[in-house]
Amino acid sequence: MLDKKVIFVDDSLTMRRIILNALKKIGFNDITEAENGLDALEKMEKREFDLVLTDWNMPEMNGEQFVKELRSKEKYKKLPILMITTRGMKDDVITAVKLGVNGYVVKPFTPEILKGKINDVISKL
Repeated sequence: MLDKKVIFVDDSLTMRRIILNALKKIGFNDITEAENGLDALEKMEKREFDLVLTDWNMPEMNGEQFVKELRSKEKYKKLPILMITTRGMKDDVITAVKLGVNGYVVKPFTPEILKGKINDVISKL
């Protein structure tokens, strides 16, 4: 996992700190953060990533719009996407899977839970 380039998207500064620390703890070094889907798309135009972690509820471009945009582009069709959100209802998970996310984590989570979900998503490639 150390060589994987990760971008994560969350509008909450506090949540970005938590995710950043969790990613570092489980062994990621090349980590980029974005405040919303538009910010992430800009950063993704400038460099390639191996994994996307995204929140659902964000201003400007939410996680649902962001995932739809990524999946509509050929170069991102197979990019692993993990949704990290407070939305834990079964319908939300089903909606996210239909959008094309590869995994789903409900906040709050531990670094161990995040690591397990990331391993699941990466192992299916």
